[in-house]
Amino acid sequence: MESSFSESYKAAGVDITAGYKSVELMKQHIKRTLNDGCVSDIGGFGGLFQPQLAGMKNPVLVSGTDGVGTKLKIAMLLNKHDTIGIDCVAMCVNDVICCGAKPLFFLDYIACGKNIPEKIAEIVAGVAEGCVQADCALIGGETAEHPGMMADDDYDLAGFTVGIVDRDKVFDNKTVKSGDAIIALPSTGVHSNGFSLVRKVFDVENKDINVYSDYLGKTVGEALLTPTKIYVKPVLALAQNVDIKAVSHITGGGFYENIPRSIPAGFTAKIDRAALRILPIFELLQKTGNIPERDMFNTYNMGVGMSLVVAADKADEALRILKANGEDAYLIGEIAAGDTGVVIA
Repeated sequence: MESSFSESYKAAGVDITAGYKSVELMKQHIKRTLNDGCVSDIGGFGGLFQPQLAGMKNPVLVSGTDGVGTKLKIAMLLNKHDTIGIDCVAMCVNDVICCGAKPLFFLDYIACGKNIPEKIAEIVAGVAEGCVQADCALIGGETAEHPGMMADDDYDLAGFTVGIVDRDKVFDNKTVKSGDAIIALPSTGVHSNGFSLVRKVFDVENKDINVYSDYLGKTVGEALLTPTKIYVKPVLALAQNVDIKAVSHITGGGFYENIPRSIPAGFTAKIDRAALRILPIFELLQKTGNIPERDMFNTYNMGVGMSLVVAADKADEALRILKANGEDAYLIGEIAAGDTGVVIA
């Protein structure tokens, strides 16, 4: 690309040579994610991927796309950009795993006011780390410079993933029945939802979030920027041994919106409030903002990043397998007849 440049375009705010440098800097990170399914290298017009279909009778592709929302503002305020990409990957792959699909590949999209190659490479480093955690390949993406639409230091990040699952192994919530156990997979914090309220409560634009909090054991900024947990590997490991009936990724809308999405009509998730391991960041957020508990559970994950439904007689085995795969999973309730959706008591 040595002969590709435009002084006129640069004068208008778009430096294509900065884009080329960004690509060169991010290649080392992308390389970490490549696997046997990757057919093409970065830089082409499309990313090629050949899935391994051996043993699958009726493979089904599952897609998911998402962004990071205004958590990006925390990264900008702290000038730390190397973990926000993990959040982007997590928001996508955690959705497709709710069907039982293994993520195959990922693509990212970065829009920025000014392409600063080192910053873009930092962002992609986080995306690559997320892909490694999810065992999927980063096979392409786009970085778009938007002068006049975004401030120089601003950027947005979104992603897209495709996963695969054999049709007869898609998690089937039609098998859900009263008495089934509900298992929690702990979150690492706020994850990537509800940050507009977070920013308002902590007044992040006007107050120093780098101040150490004894209550949190870290700064507020560090707690808020903690990356979203990726649950792909433990859930897939569990699915090999235990029939998973339903999975909910607890994102925006909290318990009340997300858990009912995976449960068929005629059933209610009865959550034991006393069993929940609510993280300090949520207690601090609720206290500082004087937020009703009902609103907290309808906005945040409250320490539960994902919930799983399994047969009651498989609960102990499920917990054992999840713990063996690094998840400190625990029981939080059971399925009951009813149309309330979720009851927390």
